[in-house]
Amino acid sequence: MGRKANAVDAYTSFLKMTGGKWEPPKYQGIRKIPFIPTEAEVDQLVSGCSRRMATFLQLLKETGMRSGEAWQLTWDDLDNETKTLRTAPEKNSNPRIMRISPKLIAMLEALPRNYGSRIFSCSHQQIDDHRNIFIQQRKRIANKLKNPRLLRITFHTLRHYKGTMEYHKTKDILHVMQILGHKNIKNTLLYVQLAEELFRDRQEYTSKVAKTEKDACELIEAGFDYVCDFDGAKIFKKNKL
Repeated sequence: MGRKANAVDAYTSFLKMTGGKWEPPKYQGIRKIPFIPTEAEVDQLVSGCSRRMATFLQLLKETGMRSGEAWQLTWDDLDNETKTLRTAPEKNSNPRIMRISPKLIAMLEALPRNYGSRIFSCSHQQIDDHRNIFIQQRKRIANKLKNPRLLRITFHTLRHYKGTMEYHKTKDILHVMQILGHKNIKNTLLYVQLAEELFRDRQEYTSKVAKTEKDACELIEAGFDYVCDFDGAKIFKKNKL
């Protein structure tokens, strides 16, 4: 079922790029628990890849967008002033405006503008070449670092990584749903399970003390949770990522 669904998705993407339409068949596959790498492993791939590939991976890591959404991005979708990217929906998702880091903006701006209005690619062949180049670079980095886990990281793995880390950080399923552009919350619930399993035995916290009402408000706005009162002050904590 998975191979058939992938073929349907690939042909649908091709038709979208060429202006064609069709009524795709629907296949219901068995959903497997995805592999979630550590942030260090994601960063190892980013730092070890070529400039263009590293930028693509950093984009997927920060935004959780699908690779198909990334390939559709144009330079007009990038807003340097607000540090955001607009993405068009894919696979019946919702459109989003996503905040990105100054680091990613600098990486994007350093790319040569070889694809017209598109940031990354403009043809089906270029997308295939992009995937093949990633596989080659991933293999080289995994061999160099002697870490076979890197071979399990795909473009879509970084979407799962983003969803899992966002839920672990916020415990807000609606926030994760909005970040990923899901229309059905059932698709987002996977990240509750992943976060709980991954961090069950390694919860780490940052603690802060609030001595005034202003201190307490600032900590709450920064995502800290109230724990208890101690010696006239209030103790707050927040999960480390």
